[in-house]
Parts: sequence; structure tokens; C-alpha cells
Amino acid sequence: MKILHTSDWHLGRSLYGRKRYEEFSAFLDWLVQTIEHEKVDALLVAGDVFDTSTPSNRSQELYYRFLCRVAASCCRHVVVVAGNHDSPSFLSAPKELLRTLNVHVVGSVTDVLEDEVIPILDFGLRNADLNTTEDKSNINLQKSAIICAVPYLRDKDVRTVEPGETIDDKNRKLVEGIKAHYAEVVKIAERKREEIIQQSAIQNPQSQIPIVAMGHLFTAGGKTVDGDGVRELYVGSLAHVGEEVFPSSIDYLALGHLHVPQAVGSAEHIRYCGSPIPMGYGEAKQQKSVVIVDFGLEHADVEETDTIKHQKPQIKLLPIPRFQELICIVGSLEDILAKLEALKQEESAAWLEIEYTGREIIGNLREMFDGAIADSAMEIRRIKNRRVMDRVISTVAEDETLDDLDSRDVFARCLDAFDVPNEDREELTVSYNEIIKSLHEEDVNEF
Repeated sequence: MKILHTSDWHLGRSLYGRKRYEEFSAFLDWLVQTIEHEKVDALLVAGDVFDTSTPSNRSQELYYRFLCRVAASCCRHVVVVAGNHDSPSFLSAPKELLRTLNVHVVGSVTDVLEDEVIPILDFGLRNADLNTTEDKSNINLQKSAIICAVPYLRDKDVRTVEPGETIDDKNRKLVEGIKAHYAEVVKIAERKREEIIQQSAIQNPQSQIPIVAMGHLFTAGGKTVDGDGVRELYVGSLAHVGEEVFPSSIDYLALGHLHVPQAVGSAEHIRYCGSPIPMGYGEAKQQKSVVIVDFGLEHADVEETDTIKHQKPQIKLLPIPRFQELICIVGSLEDILAKLEALKQEESAAWLEIEYTGREIIGNLREMFDGAIADSAMEIRRIKNRRVMDRVISTVAEDETLDDLDSRDVFARCLDAFDVPNEDREELTVSYNEIIKSLHEEDVNEF
């Protein structure tokens, strides 16, 4: 069983007003080719398919066209879970139709947790599954897996609100709720695996049916970069869960939300694949990747404890080509102009972020830089003129500009402006963050 793990496509995202559909289209073309070349059996998309809850027509076209192409490929199953940027109802609306293409969509937590447990079984028939095949004794267990398709767990999914709760109470209940949800879903997966084993003709084959879980969350110690657009998911730092929250019987955990490819702590089998394209200039030099997870017997080792047989898959990070070069230039006027000329001579087609740090105040930087790249394929997406900004706003940090502030920074400045006492700030900040989070989580497509 060979699985490809990807996430955080953010279809429809723009970069300082510039649409990026060509990049998204190029990535999806590359992904289809990679699926065929690697002979992938199952594709897992761990959330944030779209950048907003109301994706554009072009974004939807890219998504559904891709799914149709994958359905016609060697890939037998696609599993998609919603992320915090996705609208659960929008993503789930066509799931019955997509199921005919063996595309399984889980947009939100349901009353029946079995909906999040998806057996991917191989009977030698392309569209066969456990529910439609009468003879279950010929299952190819080497090409089978149980997928625990856990979507982004919203606050209301994992804890109940009680009057008089402290911040620590909220944090503790969030982590406990996430842990309990995964425990329940994995328990169902283990039961289904036993049922499949009993129906098959192979004796004691547990190690040949891996349990693969999915999730969209923020783990403790996770790496982020400036400008990646990764939102805080919960109010309170303890909601950054540790690897101990997940059941030990999970053979691989495919996570989404963080854009930097990374394993969680010391657990190589719990990992983020990262976003496929740089979401901002902070990610410009980062090597993007997808994860190939191979449970083939020639690659996977079996690790046995007193009660559990684990398959240790071969895990490979497959680098994604850079479809649009992003370059950040920082320096004096002379340095910037020299770099622009060098890029022009190289016939670069990069999108540029320019930060002027010279001492002289220059008001017409845009006109000067536009002239410097005339007759080239380069585009200037952003200019940061620190000297002008220093005159417009008062800064706390030496290297801070207005663009560096987010909603939480603005609220903190308001608290400062009104001389709010320190003893009142924590409670006010928590309440404010809960309001902001509820606005992000509102499903505008739900009736």
C-alpha cells in the first residue's frame, strides 16, 4: 500500500492582490503525474483545500477537475478532510457524488463517528469496497488500510462551555476532547480491522492492515514562518497538542495546518507534509514537498509490542518543483537597483518584495523600481519603505512596520492606549480571541 500525503493547498489564495491560479494548476498537474509515476494507491488531503469558505469558481474548477483526473489514474482512493480555512458544508455538499469516484470527503464531525473511519480495501477490482463485494475472502491485505479521516476539530466539537471556567480549564478540556476523539475513532478502526481479518482467508495478518489517521491541528513545538497565514486554532497554548495525545496503534498520522514539512517531536510517523507552494515571502526559500508513505512488505518493518503489531512504513519526502519564484530584496537604493539589474540580465520572472532600508527618505520608490524592471517579466508585489513608515507610525520594535501588525497586535495597542490594568488584560484578551476565532469558524454556507 503506497499513500501520498498532501495538505494546505489554499486554492484561491493571492499574494498582495496577485492571483495564483497558474501556480495551483501547475502543482495539481505535477501531483497527477507524481501519482502515476509513484504508482500511488491512495491520496490523503489533510485539510485547507481552499483558502476561504467561499472559494471562487476558478478554485472549484481546479479542485474538481483534479479529482476527476485522479479517479482515472492508478490511485484507487482519495480521502479529503476539512481544515480550519474550509467550509465544512461546502466541502461535504458533493460527497455522495464524489463517492462514486472513490473520493471520500469528511467536512466536519458527525453524530456517527464511524463516518470518519474509511476502510480502503483491494479486491482486485477497481471500484470494489467492503460494502459492495460479497466474497470478502480474496482481499489483498498488502493493498489495504483503514483511514481515520478526522477533520479540523472546532472548539464546539471537543468541549462544552461551563460558567466560571478558568483559562486553564478551557485548555485542559480542549486537549482532553481532542485526545478522546482520536481514541474513539481509532477504536472503531481497530474493530473494523478485526472484522476484515475474520472475513479474510489469511491467518493473523494484523500487521498487513495499517491504521492511518488524518488531522488538521497545531502540535506542540510545531515550526512556522513569518507570513505563512497559519492561524491560531484555539484560545490557549495548551491546545498545541503533543504526540502523546494520539493512540499508539496509529501506524501513520497525516497532519495538515502547518506549512513547514516536519515530524512531530521524535515520532517520524506523525508528520506535516507542509503547503505545496510558498504562501508568503517567509516561505520563499523553503523546499516544499509531499510525503510518500509505503507500507509494502519489501519496505515496511513490523514492530511488535505486547498487544500491538505496528507497521513501520518507508517515509519519503518528495520535493515539489518551484512553479513561481519569489525573491525578497532588502537594502539601500543602490543595492536594490543593482540586484534588479542583475535579475533583469538573468531574464528572471520572479515576483518581488522589496524593502528599502536606506537613510534617505525617498517618496517615489515605486516609480523608480517599476522603471528598473521595465521590459522584463518580473513583477513587484510589495514595497516596504521603512523610512516613510517610521514617520507615519510609532513603533515598539525597531524593525516593525504597519504591515507586521495583526488583529491581536492592534487589540494589545488598544489596551495600551486606554491604560487597561495588567490584572484585567488576560481575561479581556482571551474573550477577544474567542470572538475572533468564532468569526473564522463560522460556516457561511451552512443553513
